[in-house]
Amino acid sequence: MTALLSVRDLTVKFGALTAVSNVSFDLERGGALGIVGESGSGKSVTCRALVRLLPDTARISGSVRFDGQSILDASESELDGLRGKHIAMVFQSPASHLDPLMRVGDQVAESLRKHTDLSGTKIRQEVLRLLELVRIPNPENWLHAYPHQLSGGMKQRVMIAGALACQADILLADEPTTALDATVQKRILDLLNELRRDHGLSIIFVSHDLGAVSAVCDDLIVMRRSELVEAGPVADVIGNPQHDYTRMLIASHPDRQAITTARRGTSGTPLIEARNLHVRFGNRTLSDLFTGGDSRFTAVRDGNLVVRPGEALGIVGESGSGKSTIARALVGLVQPVAGKIGFDGNAAQITGARRVGYLRDVQLIYQHPYEALNPRMTIYNAIAEPLRRHRLCAPSDVPDQVADLMAQVDLWPELASKIPGQLSGGQCQRVAIARALAMNPRVLIADEITSALDVTLQAQILDLLLRLQKERGLTMIFISHDLAVIRKLCHSVIVMRRGEIVETGPTEQVFDTPETDYTRDLIAAIPHLPEAVPMRSR
Repeated sequence: MTALLSVRDLTVKFGALTAVSNVSFDLERGGALGIVGESGSGKSVTCRALVRLLPDTARISGSVRFDGQSILDASESELDGLRGKHIAMVFQSPASHLDPLMRVGDQVAESLRKHTDLSGTKIRQEVLRLLELVRIPNPENWLHAYPHQLSGGMKQRVMIAGALACQADILLADEPTTALDATVQKRILDLLNELRRDHGLSIIFVSHDLGAVSAVCDDLIVMRRSELVEAGPVADVIGNPQHDYTRMLIASHPDRQAITTARRGTSGTPLIEARNLHVRFGNRTLSDLFTGGDSRFTAVRDGNLVVRPGEALGIVGESGSGKSTIARALVGLVQPVAGKIGFDGNAAQITGARRVGYLRDVQLIYQHPYEALNPRMTIYNAIAEPLRRHRLCAPSDVPDQVADLMAQVDLWPELASKIPGQLSGGQCQRVAIARALAMNPRVLIADEITSALDVTLQAQILDLLLRLQKERGLTMIFISHDLAVIRKLCHSVIVMRRGEIVETGPTEQVFDTPETDYTRDLIAAIPHLPEAVPMRSR
């Protein structure tokens, strides 16, 4: 059978840098191919090169043929007729690729207006059909919405709807589930499988998540440093990897990692205790004054948590469940309208020097390190700033303190003179951790700090936190939508939904015998790797 898409010796260079080197593969009609590897391995560049969506500085060589037609030799007009109509693409960050000034209905309709003869009412009907196809609830209500009014999962579905508008033969999905909640990710993966089954769609699925790839794809190629290092059926590659790099990727997946946190009962005085926290956003309206109502948005309702010294508490739930709001309340970035926060037996919400001391003892690490770090400040100064501002050591000792903090988080000394934009995501996250540790905190709150990292970087950051917890006796609150990560790291778990805590308990108890349907759905949504297959040569 002739492949729908045939790639031979694809090479992409940017000046002296080789981003993709001699990559070859085939995609059958109705098939699904996964491309995995760490950031910088060449996955996304390969995907974009297939439809020549690269800057003019890129030099592409080799052969890419769609249904016998050469894409690399195609004219601009031929490419214009190919993109969207026959080969569509879904990008990693829908918030960056959806036009913020264009309504949802118009964005989905754009390809229809360009590639079909439909107009007026027929376009509207087709847009509604597409939104319904990708499981947008009540699609009529969202036609006139703007992207910022949609959740991350809904934005991704809108992008898929637009990509499918012209019934493309191939969907190029570049990290379509990165940083999505487990349940939203599962819905996207289920949708892709439905589209394959019901519409014969061929898919190239680019990801660093082997579990997500396993849920969709038949075949898999593994890339490292621009090269294809392994290829074959998904079950064979994961169950019987031949390359050391593939084995490292598999070993880094939470499925294949041992639960390393000691499961111990904790006792004694709670280090942090929150009781009946209520957090609301917005202002009361005139109507509220007359009716006695309250139209403000309630982000957290009756939030209760207890964290004892040396414990790691996990807080899980979908986006919008209130996880990050609780974290921000604990460090004083949002003010609860009701409830109490206690620290080490004392009221934490106090003024003066005692409050300053509390805020030094409880440090928050943010989800996006590039946004949390000053882009113009060197790594040395980013770590040194809290030491200087809070006079935690003599000025002459600052260089040694910075060097020691960098060593603790495994940062190379030569990175001290760099700025955040010159570092990888994993390195920037280590800088953020070092900056928090500079305050010598007793509690570290980590808010989704591994959500967008490759599995190998994620494993390294988790191992780092486990080591720091052991060496420093840190108490941790780890916020995540990834239950596999929580299971590796935490002693106990709180499950949140729509601002409320719906379940809490020791980690094993919550995972093995969940009490609520919502928790069971979260656990069931975790993508797993296939079981190992008998050893055989390939």
